[in-house]
Amino acid sequence: MIIFNSLDEIKNIDETVIALGNFDGVHKGHQEVISKTVKNAEAAGLKSAVFTFSNHTRTMIKGAPQVKNIQYQHEKAEKIAELGVDYLFNIPFTEEIMRMSPEAFIKDILVDRMRIKEAYCGFNYRFGSKASGTPETLMREGLKLGFGIHVQEAYVIDGIVVSSTEIRKYIAEGDMEACNRFLGRIYTIDGVVIEGNRLGRTIGFPTCNIPADSSMAIPPNGVYITTCTVGGKDYPSVTNVGVKPTVGTYDINIETHIFNFNRDVYGEEIEVHFIKQTRPEMKFSSVDELKKQIEKDCIQAKSWHRLNG
Repeated sequence: MIIFNSLDEIKNIDETVIALGNFDGVHKGHQEVISKTVKNAEAAGLKSAVFTFSNHTRTMIKGAPQVKNIQYQHEKAEKIAELGVDYLFNIPFTEEIMRMSPEAFIKDILVDRMRIKEAYCGFNYRFGSKASGTPETLMREGLKLGFGIHVQEAYVIDGIVVSSTEIRKYIAEGDMEACNRFLGRIYTIDGVVIEGNRLGRTIGFPTCNIPADSSMAIPPNGVYITTCTVGGKDYPSVTNVGVKPTVGTYDINIETHIFNFNRDVYGEEIEVHFIKQTRPEMKFSSVDELKKQIEKDCIQAKSWHRLNG
């Protein structure tokens, strides 16, 4: 897959079938749109493409609340590549693009630069100045400019429309199972391992600690069954998200105890994959009480991994 990170990089490309959208999560609904794009392009002998923005569109709106990410940029590109896409147009959303009329957006970007012959988008796709462009706009302009448009209806799981907003809600509630079902993958937070207070090591449960990434949607404080990727290898683990109320006052931290693992990984980047929340964070009367609960948490997590590994 060839990745274009600016409009100026897009030169001398073949004609395309393009999936249009924010794709901030590449969830199950997004995957459906992209898969149909790839299939259509292959049948037509054209290049398949995804057009998305490298930053969330709300970042350009003054006073708008920050939208927490549910996927890293590298994850986004990897997932899109896995779906068989030829071109990824990963373009910064700028004030110039924000102010473009829908018609100018279509003509100047989709037709003239990206050589679009077919487009796929979701039923709620919006573009152009004040988000005034709709799938109907694409259909009307496509008739004039010579490209087709296919609109994907809502993708529904358990009677609920799959959306990035719904996924963020599940993460905020700690419902990682629903989150993962909608994403079509396990929710992941990356980070470089830092040195903690070493309490876990002194009570027999050493942890790999990473700061909570403020750009990401962080699950609520509590204990989670997880897997942890270290050096490209996956390990069963259990993770606590929280502020360690039993032993002091700390910033939110993600502490992962990896089973049957004793390597020093300070300074290394790891990935923590959140499978299921088992309990909320609690304050215990003593470190001994905390240790007893951690033992129970580990038994529960090991049992899950044994049954589902």
